[in-house]
Amino acid sequence: MGKKVVNVGLVGYKFMGTAHSNAYRQVGPFMAPDAEVRLRALCGRDEAGVRAAADRFGWETIETDWRTLVERDDIDLIDICTPSGPSHTEIALAAAKAGKHIFCEKPLAASLADARAMLEAVQQAGVKHMVNFNYRRAPAVALAKQMIDAGELGEIYHWRSTYLQDWIIDPDFPLVWRLDKAIAGSGPLGDLGAHSIDLAHFLVGTIAEVVGMEQTFVDERPVAESMGGLSATGGTQRAKVTVEDAVAWLARFKNGVFGTFEATRFAAGRKNYNRFEINGSKGSLAWNMETMNELEYYDRANESGSCGSTAGFRLIQATDGSHPYMTHWWPSAHIIGYEHTFTHGVADLLNAIAHDTPITPDFACGARCQAVLDAVTESAENRAWVKVESV
Repeated sequence: MGKKVVNVGLVGYKFMGTAHSNAYRQVGPFMAPDAEVRLRALCGRDEAGVRAAADRFGWETIETDWRTLVERDDIDLIDICTPSGPSHTEIALAAAKAGKHIFCEKPLAASLADARAMLEAVQQAGVKHMVNFNYRRAPAVALAKQMIDAGELGEIYHWRSTYLQDWIIDPDFPLVWRLDKAIAGSGPLGDLGAHSIDLAHFLVGTIAEVVGMEQTFVDERPVAESMGGLSATGGTQRAKVTVEDAVAWLARFKNGVFGTFEATRFAAGRKNYNRFEINGSKGSLAWNMETMNELEYYDRANESGSCGSTAGFRLIQATDGSHPYMTHWWPSAHIIGYEHTFTHGVADLLNAIAHDTPITPDFACGARCQAVLDAVTESAENRAWVKVESV
């Protein structure tokens, strides 16, 4: 009996669409999941642009209206790579109603109410649902999860994270969709902070309450005339920036962990500085996406010995065949990159579809993340601690 075939329809073809398309192309030869991918249709509003992307990555057909894509009988999985915000909800609700499995980019929605509606829809439809919090699937992060679950850090005291970029620090950088609240939902809070929240939930526990602050440094920018990835060109017309440029918050976790978070796109020299550090009674772990294959580990057991203290952070190259996902790739220390985190996620999703097993992070994880995002926004507006709503 052959593998289960999963026919994919992807909405969006630029930055994230490219990353997802590449993952579908790489997953079969390298990870050999128990389901076979067929790239049935790529969807985007610009017919010439979507056709060029489809030809580049091997998609069989194109659509210019996601509604037509969702209703197609030859599509099993709808992959949503549209700008974060209301479009995620609209497409996901229609896809669930049509009985399609759903793979959605983060953040899941523009509000907790929308996220809850999406979660209810996929649960009622009985379809597989997954949010692409891809950093969970960096081997070093997955290894950190194994070490924490094994008790190697002991009781966890601290979570601290920073997600820093600098690509809009120029005040004349155009007003792209990520700076428009109506499309993006928020600034670095949802774009970057959502990743930090999900990693904290994954590694440490659920966030109970937050107190936050946010600030916009550049209030007005040139209107974008063209956009692609994290680049754009602008014209002479200017418009108001409607999202924050920087956000920071404190968090109390339900299990007593003390947390700090910061996200900004105004940190000169930081390109994708997605870093966390976790401190426990037995030791500490630290990771940074800019050196994604390296996990820093401090073991307090080395603080005393026959030769005195030999304590110090040591570097784990998370590229050994014994580490998560690495058996599919290269010999130890032959590093992998950003794109592989997407391939790992696609492989896990395909196996869940093939075997009808649960997959995480699912829409419940996405909704829990959105509950924190909403609480941080409310806290920044009211300058007070806010309890995170349960999902």
